[in-house]
Amino acid sequence: MGKTTTGTLNPLEYAVHARDAGTMDMVRRAIKHRQVVLAYQPVVQALQQDRPAFHEGLIRVLDETGRVIPASAFIHAVEETEYGRILDCIALEMGLEELARVPGLRLSINMSARSIGYKKWLQTLAQGLSQDPTVAERLILEITEHSAMMVPELVVSFMQDLQAQGITFAIDDFGQGYTALRHFKDFSFDILKIDGGFCKGIASDPDNQVLVGAMVRIADQFDMFTVAESVETEADADCLTALGIDCLQGYFFAAPTITPAWREPQERKHA
Repeated sequence: MGKTTTGTLNPLEYAVHARDAGTMDMVRRAIKHRQVVLAYQPVVQALQQDRPAFHEGLIRVLDETGRVIPASAFIHAVEETEYGRILDCIALEMGLEELARVPGLRLSINMSARSIGYKKWLQTLAQGLSQDPTVAERLILEITEHSAMMVPELVVSFMQDLQAQGITFAIDDFGQGYTALRHFKDFSFDILKIDGGFCKGIASDPDNQVLVGAMVRIADQFDMFTVAESVETEADADCLTALGIDCLQGYFFAAPTITPAWREPQERKHA
């Protein structure tokens, strides 16, 4: 639908525009007042589900009332803007600080391919790596399939440089987009995270069982570790484990939290 004959936005477009403008204002305020946090969710081993392989640090902002807002509520409005790059920087900075503070922690942080050439993001990474020599081998950078495919050649070069320093890379939401297999062969991701749309309810979905099985075989061929996202039931966890998935992530194991268990009790109280 386009504009009306008067040149104004039609009601649907106006509603979308107003929503996005409100979202941008909320993110702008959160960044200005540093009301941005990471929520941590464990990624558990499929065969030892009481043992996290690593945690994912998920960006959250706080609205004016202090309510925690998940990325799904704002990322679509900011991902192509400067605010998206700033949020990537903040998430990376907070993740690096947590890794430096907790020696046994392994943590994944999301980033957009748009941040690869962003000077402040690169400076944040370099500073974090220089302050603690163990951080690189405990840092995982997650790039969505969609984002990686925007500039595949740039992503390949970027990954090769940082993998040489010990950093691990995960392709996130795999299966949601349209990865060209010729680029996939060049990427050399270490971890393949299967989009939750294939994993949720998989125990009763033979089609998704076949598709996830095929993804597992692709990952095996390219020496990639597999993670199933959005695991919400025991039946789905058992099915995914039987299909050969290495790790599981979702609300069945734990919701993302801004007060993770490794924090000291006093820290958790005030987090």
